[in-house]
Amino acid sequence: MSNLHDLNLIFYILAYVLGSIPFGLILAQVFGNIDVRKSGSGNIGATNVFRVLKQTDPVLAGKLSVSTLLLDALKASIPILIAKYIFNMPEASLWAMAVLSVIGHTFSIFLFFNGGKGVATGLGVTIIMLPVETLIAFITWIIVGKTVKISAISSLTALIVLYISSFYISPDTTLVPMGIIGFIIFYKHIPNIIQILSGTEQKII
Repeated sequence: MSNLHDLNLIFYILAYVLGSIPFGLILAQVFGNIDVRKSGSGNIGATNVFRVLKQTDPVLAGKLSVSTLLLDALKASIPILIAKYIFNMPEASLWAMAVLSVIGHTFSIFLFFNGGKGVATGLGVTIIMLPVETLIAFITWIIVGKTVKISAISSLTALIVLYISSFYISPDTTLVPMGIIGFIIFYKHIPNIIQILSGTEQKII
C-alpha cells in the first residue's frame, strides 16, 4: 500500500508539472519571436497562437498552432498511458492525474499559476479515459467550429456533449472528475462567454 501511495504521488506531481509546460508560449517565442500573452486574446493555446502569427506568416501560424494542440494534448495523455499500461495504476489514480494535468495547464507553476483554457489538455486525458465520448465530442467540435468559426463556442459545445455522453456511456467512474475538468474549462472561458454574449468574440478566421 505504501509503494502504491508513493507511486501515486510521483505520478500526480508529474501530471501537474508536465501539464504546466506552456507549449504555445514556448513555440511562438522560439519560432515566431512573439509573446502570445501580449497579443490577440492573450491566451497561450493553439487558437491564439494561430490568430497572432497568421498576421505575419500564415504557414508558420498553422504549423505552430497544430504543434501546440498536439503537445498540449500529449503532455497529458502520455503520463496517463505510462501509468496505465506500464505501472497498472488503478482508474481512480488515472483520473486524479487527468484532473491535475488540466489544473497544471490552466494554473501553470511556470506562469505564476496563470495559463491556458484547458481544452487541448482536456482532450489529451479524455481520449485515453473516454475514447468513444471524446470521438463524439471531437466531431461536434469540428462541425460547430466550421459553422460558427468561434473557438470558444465550438470548444464549450464539445465539452457539454462530452459530459452528457459520458453520463450515459460511463456514468459510474467519470461524473466527478469530468465535472471538475468541465468546471475548470468553463471557468477559464468566462471572458469568452462574456464576449460571445456581447457579440465581440473574435472568429478563428
